[in-house]
Amino acid sequence: MTVRILAFAGSARRDSLNKKLVRVAVQAVRDAGGDVTLADLDDYPMPVYHGDLEDASGLPENALRLRELFLSHDALLIASPENNGSVSALLKNTIDWLSRGTGDGKGSNSGIAPYRGKVAALMGATPGPWGTLYSSLPHLRHILTKLGVTIIAPQVPLPHADEAFDENGGLRDARVLKSVQALAKSLVEITGKLKEPKKE
Repeated sequence: MTVRILAFAGSARRDSLNKKLVRVAVQAVRDAGGDVTLADLDDYPMPVYHGDLEDASGLPENALRLRELFLSHDALLIASPENNGSVSALLKNTIDWLSRGTGDGKGSNSGIAPYRGKVAALMGATPGPWGTLYSSLPHLRHILTKLGVTIIAPQVPLPHADEAFDENGGLRDARVLKSVQALAKSLVEITGKLKEPKKE
């Protein structure tokens, strides 16, 4: 049974440390047997969420496009930056827009539909000493859990990330790479088990 995973970083920067981290994780997912799509949130620009804007125009076109990607995947692999002790504004705004319904609020039109039943693995890279362990990752875990996402227990906080990658985008520290590979393997295995049809 193929497991489809949507991977992205919560940063728009071209040389984002979290984009580098998620690219390493994408390869690890493929090595673990997962079918992974790498998305760049910079390709889906959206205005800051505003209720009046939603009432007047509905969801932005890019929110609808990204929403379809979420709906067509079984799991999420997210690398989250740390901005002032929490998730980035870009990541939170994306989550908020996608949590809005597109019709009668039921079934696939529900705001929870892009998240309900999903499994997620979380990572975070920062130049600081804690690697998002006490900042963005707990906040992101809380936000996604509220939306019905199951967060797997392993996570990869990458400190001193400005020194962590070589010129080819690979991780210099083999121990960190093993942690990323273990996270990817857990995500593929757990999602696969949850997708298995229940025996009567």
